[in-house]
Amino acid sequence: MRIRIAGVFTLAALTLATAACGSGDDTPSAGESAKPAGGTLTIWADDQRAAALKPFAETFGKTNGVTVEVQAVSKDLQTNYVTAAQSGKGPDIVVGAHDWIGNLVQNGTIDPVQLTDQQKAGFAEVALKAVTFNGQVYGVPYAIENLALIRNTDLAPAAPASIEELVAAGKSLKDAGKVTNIMSLQVGNTGDAYHVYPLFSSAGGYLFGTKANGDYDPSDLGVGKPQSVEAFKKIAALGEKGSGALTRSVNGDNAIPTFTGGKTAFLISGPWAVADIKKAGVKYDITPIPAFSGGKAAQPFVGVQAFYVASKGKSKALANEFITNYLTKPDLQVALYQANPRPPALTAALDQVKSGDADIEKWLNAGKGGAVLPAIPAMAAVWDPFGKAEAAIVGGADVQTTLDAASKSITDAINK
Repeated sequence: MRIRIAGVFTLAALTLATAACGSGDDTPSAGESAKPAGGTLTIWADDQRAAALKPFAETFGKTNGVTVEVQAVSKDLQTNYVTAAQSGKGPDIVVGAHDWIGNLVQNGTIDPVQLTDQQKAGFAEVALKAVTFNGQVYGVPYAIENLALIRNTDLAPAAPASIEELVAAGKSLKDAGKVTNIMSLQVGNTGDAYHVYPLFSSAGGYLFGTKANGDYDPSDLGVGKPQSVEAFKKIAALGEKGSGALTRSVNGDNAIPTFTGGKTAFLISGPWAVADIKKAGVKYDITPIPAFSGGKAAQPFVGVQAFYVASKGKSKALANEFITNYLTKPDLQVALYQANPRPPALTAALDQVKSGDADIEKWLNAGKGGAVLPAIPAMAAVWDPFGKAEAAIVGGADVQTTLDAASKSITDAINK
């Protein structure tokens, strides 16, 4: 799943190399090697990425004569990082989603990254765009992710051309007793803005408008606007008092198992679902999320995972050397892909893995035309009220009243 999960903080440090201690805090200019000599580099990542980083961190440490520690933060990585960074006890590098950037910049916890034009050209355009905030590059991207429609091809041989066709096919299978759910899209009791956004966008809704330069405009909140109200009326028609395609009983814990257990032919999820699907032996295909009939294209959010340099890190020179002159080479990005298969952001790494993974092009195709997940600080005010509004509407609550309340809650939070 994506790394934006609330929970209890668990830290398991993995010391990967030992050498002389010390520190450096000079940030190199673009393309310039920091030439570290001694020191300690600390990296925070989630469990899977920490394990993948181990051999590369060890090699980096031996090559540069430094100690590298990779620490696995199991849950709530962003919040714990901000707290630790502000108290001067954080790492030198943190690995996380690009939509953290606005919050991390606002809290003064990450520095811009200096990449040469040649290095920038090596990344997918959408990946570089995602880590660019206020005209500056704030992270080195390594993976791209988005939602798609995953289909059980035994139950549904053909991809539906619209949401209406999907619902009709799912209902037919349910009526025949072959499945118990029309589709699986996680909602839960608190909703999920990330997963419902493709349907919301196809029905004409929007979260934030954009400025002339294409950046999201926090002053133009779409939640509560007439087009978003109409979008949620279409979503309500899929809810518990409508077709029943969307239900609060499907949440982040059981959405994928509902599909792998053969309870539905259709799952809207991301690359993180594939390992469980393969393990279950389900024959599947990956296609773009269909639009509402006569509606706009369904836009999934496009997210990017990236490495960030801590603004209060004790070893900035080492941190910059690692992510600008080490992460910009294919080997590490390929290893991270192998640990958690998501299309690499570095084109050279993507080219290496494409031949062995038929799904990669399908994920990228499903993400074409997607909306880069907003990284502006205002987005933090959206997740909870929007999600709760979605859950309420799926459960049968009045659309206009519910969205008016959500819009007020979001606006109040943004204007604090």
